[in-house]
Amino acid sequence: MADTATKKQHHLGTGRRKTSVARVRLHDGTGKISINGRSLDEFFTEDKDRNAVVGPLVATEMRTRLDMIVKVHGGGITGQAGAICQGVARALKGMFGLGPNAEADGEAAGGMGKILRDSGFLTRDGRMKERKKYGRKGARKSFQFSKR
Repeated sequence: MADTATKKQHHLGTGRRKTSVARVRLHDGTGKISINGRSLDEFFTEDKDRNAVVGPLVATEMRTRLDMIVKVHGGGITGQAGAICQGVARALKGMFGLGPNAEADGEAAGGMGKILRDSGFLTRDGRMKERKKYGRKGARKSFQFSKR
């Protein structure tokens, strides 16, 4: 009931990468990031993954102005970082009202949608692991062929 009394305005974004799915919630704050109940530094140990998560916020200069709560599952560490990156970008896009008419609204929001699009944060990386085929060791690799 306390949450409904304060009535915080939040924006949602869903990101996907390989088999990872991230649900991102952004609201005004001081730059605090919580991922599955843990801080950014606890959850991601490598700098490249941390940079991927905060990339859209840094590109739009919103790193210290927004708090982020993330629920992520599936895949590995790098896949989860990529999913969060796309989720943050989508939430930012929704926050600034960039709907289907992104060209018209992009000018009003200071080109926020254009910055995110040009940086590649809104693009879904469709590469997935190829399935193993029968009669083979993996997706492409075969057993050694012997002629005689």
